[in-house]
Amino acid sequence: MAKKQNVREQLEQEEQLRTEQVEERVNKIDQFFKENSKPIWICTAAIVIIVLAVICYINFYLQPKKAEAREQMFPAEAAFMENNWELALKGDGNTLGFEQVLEDYGAKGGQSIYFYAGVCELKLGNYENAVNYLKKYNGKDDILKARALGALGDAYVGLGENSYKTAISCYDKAAAQVDNIFTASYLMKAGELYEEMGNADNALTYYKKIKDQYPQSIEGYDIDKYITRIEAAQ
Repeated sequence: MAKKQNVREQLEQEEQLRTEQVEERVNKIDQFFKENSKPIWICTAAIVIIVLAVICYINFYLQPKKAEAREQMFPAEAAFMENNWELALKGDGNTLGFEQVLEDYGAKGGQSIYFYAGVCELKLGNYENAVNYLKKYNGKDDILKARALGALGDAYVGLGENSYKTAISCYDKAAAQVDNIFTASYLMKAGELYEEMGNADNALTYYKKIKDQYPQSIEGYDIDKYITRIEAAQ
């Protein structure tokens, strides 16, 4: 009995000790808040104000600006679809072109504006401007990413032989971005560039890839003559 009594007393003492420790921690926390209530309330109020400011900025400024930018882009997009590159890029005084939309709104209308402006500059022969726009494109659509990379490759080709390797890198990335019949066009451009650079072996690799993987593409229908020409010369 004495042994059981000792065990009971020991457990009661341990429980009392834990209770005292908890009470001590609670008292310390309570004391901390009492001593620092003013700065805590100031920090809390500041956080609330910042959150409200962000919400107001998004709802009352950013979202309306995005909608306005998209609306201003409509005429330029229509001109782009009609291959009217100058009008799409510069506007006509009554409607804005992509250039002015970017100046007024940045990319609030969407990342596609960099693609549109870059292609317009490319078609107009302004290759450096095209590169600058297309390198800024960072959209999420895989097909448009591939098109932007392909157009970037075309712009580098327009800059001359010193940029051919960079152009091929762009075509490779475009081909890797999507896997459809349009992929063959990027591979074809890379192969032709390698031929122009005097690297027939690399060109042949690209042509054979088109033949093996994309025989139903437009490029695939005539690819045998490219392969035969190189193999006959070797």
